Amino acid sequence: MLATRALLSKQTLAVLSRQPACFVHHGDYGNWGNTNVAVVFSGCGWWDGTDVHEGVTMYHLSRNGARFQMFAPNQQQMHVFDHMKKQPASGENNMMMEAARFSHGQGMTQMQDLSKLDVNSFDAVIFPGGHGIIKNSSFMKDGKDCKLHGDVERVLKDFHRSRKPILASMAPLLACRVLPGIEVTMGYERDDNTRWGHWPNTNMVQAVKGMGARHNVRDSYEAYVDEKNKVVSTPSFMWETDYHYYYIFDGIGNMVKHVMRMSTK
Repeated sequence: MLATRALLSKQTLAVLSRQPACFVHHGDYGNWGNTNVAVVFSGCGWWDGTDVHEGVTMYHLSRNGARFQMFAPNQQQMHVFDHMKKQPASGENNMMMEAARFSHGQGMTQMQDLSKLDVNSFDAVIFPGGHGIIKNSSFMKDGKDCKLHGDVERVLKDFHRSRKPILASMAPLLACRVLPGIEVTMGYERDDNTRWGHWPNTNMVQAVKGMGARHNVRDSYEAYVDEKNKVVSTPSFMWETDYHYYYIFDGIGNMVKHVMRMSTK
């Protein structure tokens, strides 16, 4: 018995000696910290800003060895939304101030004004989803002919022109407006209701098609890669579910892994 325990102890120590300190995960692509990603928020809250569940983008970036900096437009959002009553509420809020709720600590985790985002300082840009993405453009009024926030349009065009990856969940709609002919996914093209969830936002699929984009059907846990244009998208909360949130989490993770791969080429 003692000999067996001693053997097991030696085997355990041998395994531990091969692990990084504290079992730190150093990412699946490239070297730690070599990829620097800009993350653009549109406030804080599913119905009027960036969905807090989609803020896990930063977890996936960290998990895959990337550095990141957070940005948001420094202007008033379309409206404040009462998430309990699911209707607009009184008052006004600044998108950058609201998005700062995602901030933690100092340095790279502090929210910055989107007007300061310089494409030359980053390897990729991500737009996490939430209705703030579309409400802070003129999509609610103009549909496929909508106009984007000036800095959002500038950033999308700058990264596309520089051949740097653009990631989006719900935000593919914005990219399709200013980058004609790209390929994206917004999920399913019809509302296939199952006991797992359903697709109530198929009107947005029709909108991206109307903008000249090619739409590709994908599940919420999948990502679609337009290799030519370096645009990566995932349906995320285009799909509504009561329990299977991890599908959305996995979809965002797959999207981030693709952008890491593309950024290290």
